Amino acid sequence: MNRIVLGAVSALLLAGAGLFWWQGKAAVEAAAPPPPPMLAERQDDLLPIPEEDGEGLVGADLPEVDEATREERRFNRLDRNRDNLISRAEALQPRVAAFRKLDKDGNNLLSFEEWAVVSSNRFRKADADGNGSLTRPEFATTKPKPVKKPACKC
Repeated sequence: MNRIVLGAVSALLLAGAGLFWWQGKAAVEAAAPPPPPMLAERQDDLLPIPEEDGEGLVGADLPEVDEATREERRFNRLDRNRDNLISRAEALQPRVAAFRKLDKDGNNLLSFEEWAVVSSNRFRKADADGNGSLTRPEFATTKPKPVKKPACKC
């Protein structure tokens, strides 16, 4: 029984404290000074809305993407162990899978015949009408497919 009475009294005290706090905050906001009249009267001081081509922008220019940044990213993709040096193995690593597809007999040597078979198969696959030459639309089918980014595992 004591717990129920103590809980009810505590709830009333918390509600009363919240009410006084809320009333005090409302009184401060009601007594806040009005906005300065200059902002409301002088519309010509407002900055113009920028155009889509960037005309009318105020402030620092947007950073330009320079070739050094692209080169740094390309370097970092190859530098797997992050020692700021690209070893021969690191430079050749992205091409290993493609080489193994071409090396049919698995002797780590790519002969002309192995390369020619793959190249002629690609040509034959692209030549839809089978006339021995590629038109522009047929050649467009040989474009490498973009690598799909993995879906988010959120």
